[in-house]
Amino acid sequence: MTGRLAWLRRLWHVPTGRFGLVVVVAVVLTAALSLVWTPFDPQQVEIANRWMPPGWPHVLGTDGSGRDILSLVMTGARTTVLVAVGAGAVATVLGIALAALGALTARWVRESVAVLVDVLIAFPVLIIAMMISAVWGGSLWVVVWSVGIGFGVNIARVTRPELRRVLHSDFVLAGRASGLTPSQNLWHHLLPNVAPVFIVQLSWGMAIAVLAEAGLSYLGFGAPVTEPSWGLLLDQLQQYLTVYPLAVLPPGLAITVTVLGLNLLGDGLRDATDPTLSRRDPAARLHVPEVTA
Repeated sequence: MTGRLAWLRRLWHVPTGRFGLVVVVAVVLTAALSLVWTPFDPQQVEIANRWMPPGWPHVLGTDGSGRDILSLVMTGARTTVLVAVGAGAVATVLGIALAALGALTARWVRESVAVLVDVLIAFPVLIIAMMISAVWGGSLWVVVWSVGIGFGVNIARVTRPELRRVLHSDFVLAGRASGLTPSQNLWHHLLPNVAPVFIVQLSWGMAIAVLAEAGLSYLGFGAPVTEPSWGLLLDQLQQYLTVYPLAVLPPGLAITVTVLGLNLLGDGLRDATDPTLSRRDPAARLHVPEVTA
């Protein structure tokens, strides 16, 4: 168990990884807490308390309908976690599947997958999400699937050449000679050695998923008005930016810090899980060493 958790200790000793881990854990805990408790009912309208400045009992103030902004931000964290995890799961499954097909199969299959990935990657993720939303209507699942598919293709494009490189390593050939099936070799040898590259791409995709959800909700293509969303809250508050500028800070900062935390967590996880990077020797990170088993 100690050996399995060694990467977590290394992650905590990386400043960027520590910051990213704290931010992501805080967002997840906030989303979980909002399921059972918020300071006020986030949909409770109190006209008499509209546009109250930050103070007590409304710590972050209220909006134009008298709703508590802190409660709205807490419930919006649920949407952020759902979109980030859902898009990450879709991107992981699709990316690994396409990368494996593009690296471990017959030549004609590999070339066909490479062409397919190059075609799909030409379509921007946000444009795909807007097109799907225009046809099927605004929905969180539209955001999850469109962002997941878009970044699954990105993951496949980056991971495929890494798999091809590791495929010709001595330990992979030894595993094949010992009777390991291609799927066993993929699970035990190939994926662990491309994990650092994969983790960075996945964290980037989850960060973009948060931005995509906020942007699409802001434009009216994402979460419906009945769903709590930081992007939707930002859209509702930005009309009064010149009159009540403090009201837009909480959702804007929540989006910014969450995206930053996901990106930095990915960088920290790469350093903590990469067997070729030495945490004791900073100079070792200035070159790209050989892949190890």
